[in-house]
Amino acid sequence: MIAYLEFSKFTNLYWILCLVFILLAVIPCIYSQSRYPDNFPELNQFFSTKSLGVNMELGETVFRLFAPNAASVVLVTFEKHDDQQGTEYSMEKDKDSVWEYRLPGEHFGLYYGYRIDGPRDNANMFDPSRIIADPYSKAVVTQNNYLHVGKSIILKTDYDWEGDTWLTTPIQDLIIYEMHVRDMTAHQSSGVEKPGTYLGLVEQGKTGGLDYLLDLGINAVELLPCQNFGNIEVPYKDKSAPVYNTWNPYSRNHWGYMTSYFFAPESYYASEGNMEADNYCGIYGQQVREFKDMVKAFHRQGIAVIMDVVYNHVSQYDLNPFKYIDKKYYFRLDANGNFLMKSGCGNDFMTERPMTRQFIIESIKYWMTEYHIDGFRFDLAYLLDEETCKEIINEARKINPNVYIIAEPWGDGYAPDYFSNIGWAAWNDKFRNGVKGQNPFDNLGFIFGNWEGENKPEFLKRYVLGSTIKDGGQFTKLEHSVNYLESHDDYTFGDFVRIGTKSVNAEEKISDLTNHVRLTPQQLKLNKLGALFLFVSQGAVMFHEGQEFARSKVIAATNVDDTNQGRIDHNSYEKDNETNWINYEHKKINEELYQYYRGLIKLRKKYPVLRKAPGESIKFLSCENEFGIGFWIDKTISGAENDIIVLMNGNPTTSAKFKLPDGEWSVIVNEEKAGTEIIKQEIKGELEVFPTSGTVLVK
Repeated sequence: MIAYLEFSKFTNLYWILCLVFILLAVIPCIYSQSRYPDNFPELNQFFSTKSLGVNMELGETVFRLFAPNAASVVLVTFEKHDDQQGTEYSMEKDKDSVWEYRLPGEHFGLYYGYRIDGPRDNANMFDPSRIIADPYSKAVVTQNNYLHVGKSIILKTDYDWEGDTWLTTPIQDLIIYEMHVRDMTAHQSSGVEKPGTYLGLVEQGKTGGLDYLLDLGINAVELLPCQNFGNIEVPYKDKSAPVYNTWNPYSRNHWGYMTSYFFAPESYYASEGNMEADNYCGIYGQQVREFKDMVKAFHRQGIAVIMDVVYNHVSQYDLNPFKYIDKKYYFRLDANGNFLMKSGCGNDFMTERPMTRQFIIESIKYWMTEYHIDGFRFDLAYLLDEETCKEIINEARKINPNVYIIAEPWGDGYAPDYFSNIGWAAWNDKFRNGVKGQNPFDNLGFIFGNWEGENKPEFLKRYVLGSTIKDGGQFTKLEHSVNYLESHDDYTFGDFVRIGTKSVNAEEKISDLTNHVRLTPQQLKLNKLGALFLFVSQGAVMFHEGQEFARSKVIAATNVDDTNQGRIDHNSYEKDNETNWINYEHKKINEELYQYYRGLIKLRKKYPVLRKAPGESIKFLSCENEFGIGFWIDKTISGAENDIIVLMNGNPTTSAKFKLPDGEWSVIVNEEKAGTEIIKQEIKGELEVFPTSGTVLVK
């Protein structure tokens, strides 16, 4: 018995010790709420609530930088943006690893950066020969080369908002127009005086820009990245470059998914913005005021402003401050100190570090308070750790309870349900694939009379209902589903249809662009049917610039060594040319489709039940045609003023017949027109919907 007790004590001690070792191993992961290993967990102990960047305190200009692994930090100030030599001041480090220097007086207009030194090993990139701009810069002047050499500007940011504030439109009432600031007015057909700029975008009385958006009827814009980013990539096929570029003959980053400075607006879109080699952009910080002018102009017209933001990785080739300030702290690294690259973009930001998380939260709050931004779309959001995601929405809602937080719900995984559970909305790619297809070659969707992947008739009903979990979808609330058919990625919807109908071969070179852009009757029908499905489904709606006239991205002829010029593009991230710029002459060519979109927007605005009806009020109608889907929104349950019926037929050869509920109905949308005006009256009994078309009726 005594021997048994001794053995029992030994085994108990053994298991206790095992448990201790397990807890020690997993505590860092629990702390970070990350799916990735933390190979340097000791860095999590460093944290400070001090205000970083530059602050005016008691008549002094105070500089602060967080860099726990640095051995020395030197502040360098400059009188001019292009000064090569500056005045240097050694900074002091506090117990929480914040480096600080106090300069007497308030030095607005001064330029500055840091020289940072520290350990020379693979987990660090310290280089005191480089002057690195402040990651908390409110404005940055940058030089036009792949290093994106920058100096921070100490700028007065006061501004007369004239009573402007955030808009309060519920997210399911949004009609979001995803767009690129420069694309909307850079083409000469836009007619604006300041093409490709923040101010040009909101000029009025012009063909392109704000007046175009007002005519279309949208009530929200989602701007591709406008935080200061690395515009230029390494030279093409230059063996002297640090990376041998074989993939990007343009050596440009047009879309902006390589953020350099998360508090500063992109200066290329401001007055005097340019891409001349080694010239400077944003010399006077004018981008700050002009971005605010743009937001205020949108708000005056009832248009919300959502920003596409990239916090999962940072710019790859330039002197991104975080790499040179403290790579080991700010990035996910393997045990040998190499960058993890789950984003596919060269490096992954370690969002779970306490000060990285705080940086992201402060950045979001700053854009809300300083620029009156209404919401954010997060690129590759699943790469952000859980705790950061929760804090983002919690802190943002403290400022504006109506803020829009939207995820691109993938990035080394796929989890729209996860984001919905923490209150985020997300892009609904299942809706996109089910309606149009996953690719135009061998995986077409409903509008082509085909079932993409696992899709079947019951799935279409789910999409109509908002893809909620109770209906077998991904979202806890229908307003979390941001439905779309096209985004900046992949082929445009118009080109998807052109290729999917085999009207054009993706590999052929287009010789007659005008004829190529003009839709055939079948292409027009497919575009209309896809748009109808989009605008009558529950949840929020997003569509991409030019989708309303079936924009085609044909790679423009330039002096760049690109053998694909003349072909349809599916990834135009690097082309700051007519491949991406909106050509308003093409809108005229496909005016009928443009007017159809305008009509659908009016329809969705007039009848709220098309975006937020009680699920029990939506009753699906039977149809023998496999690709016929119809539903009736019953006003006795929805509480609306009108009954509404939507009928759609994806079959390309056979009509779909539906028995209508009792009463006389009026057609307001058919295969030719869309809107709120009555097209035909006294419809009752059975209705035939022609192939590849749809109709909407009211009573």
